[in-house]
Amino acid sequence: MESREELSERLDTLKEKIGEVAGYIDLERKTERIKELRDKTMNPDFWQDNLKAQKITKEISDLEYEIKRWNTILELQEDADLHFMMSDEDPDLSKEIPEILDKLEDEITSLETEKLLSGEYDKKNAIFVIHPGAGGTESQDWADMLFRMYTRWFEKRGFEYTVLNYQPGDEAGIKEAVIEVKGPYAYGYLSAETGVHRLVRISPFDSNARRHTSFASVFVYPEADDDIDIDINPKDLRIDTYRASGAGGQHVNKTDSAIRITHIPTGIVSTCQNERSQHKNKEMAMKILKSRLYQLKKEEEESRKADLEKDKMEIGWGSQIRSYVFHPYTLVKDNRTKYETGNIQAVMDGDLDGFVKAWLTYSHSQQND
Repeated sequence: MESREELSERLDTLKEKIGEVAGYIDLERKTERIKELRDKTMNPDFWQDNLKAQKITKEISDLEYEIKRWNTILELQEDADLHFMMSDEDPDLSKEIPEILDKLEDEITSLETEKLLSGEYDKKNAIFVIHPGAGGTESQDWADMLFRMYTRWFEKRGFEYTVLNYQPGDEAGIKEAVIEVKGPYAYGYLSAETGVHRLVRISPFDSNARRHTSFASVFVYPEADDDIDIDINPKDLRIDTYRASGAGGQHVNKTDSAIRITHIPTGIVSTCQNERSQHKNKEMAMKILKSRLYQLKKEEEESRKADLEKDKMEIGWGSQIRSYVFHPYTLVKDNRTKYETGNIQAVMDGDLDGFVKAWLTYSHSQQND
């Protein structure tokens, strides 16, 4: 347990960080911008241009979110000061100080992390896709473990998510999961997880209890909306309907409304089986397809890959971004940043913030070199 002196020093350190953040948060400018935008929404013709109106309301929402975050930090700081002052008269109040400081530290860390998210589409929602690598049941089970890990992380971060496609494996696990994730900076945060994830464990599917290595891939796309310009020729599409499947009805419905759209020129396939309406599934499958085609176009323009789907790294040795070792020791290590932890169970329960911040910090420093 921290002493009163240690807690006081910790609060002083956090106050220094708050002062640094205050230097770039520019609350006054954000408040003025909200007023300016709200004045525009009062125009009777505001919704005549639907695309422009959506951009304005989204900007208002983003600015209000940033102001709310900052006010939360100030309130927690004030709460900590008050507890220190009142604890002289009521010693029981001092027991609450560590929890308040933990919350304050988390809020400051989150705000500092979001400063690193300055990409063009970092504030957008995301399409999150998980695929198993080679290896059948073992890798499919690993993909399902990742599905559980990430959905828990989404919940911890306060992201809303919808499972759009969930294809169960032959014996266990999944063949694919497609998830729509909504929330502030969703794409910016989730893009840190794109790559191959490696698992080392004693396989529960091996009667000889041997150690196995499995792989699964994660791909993240910014959710396409009206301000992402992607033209799709209807003649380039093959649209199939089929009966939805899922883990005992847990994730999807069982009607004949599932949609599979194939973009013939690229071979990209988009599926959705979450909605009961075939029309809604088609609409969401088109949105996923548009997101993937946008990502392909973006990466071609950046000359990093000629084709997103065809030039992906092989899911196997040497291409992984992170390793999860359950045996003969426990360790999760990011191969890009070298960030690691021995608390593998916490990671599998969705404690990923340390890995994500380490990647965003590393990526930001690489861009500025």
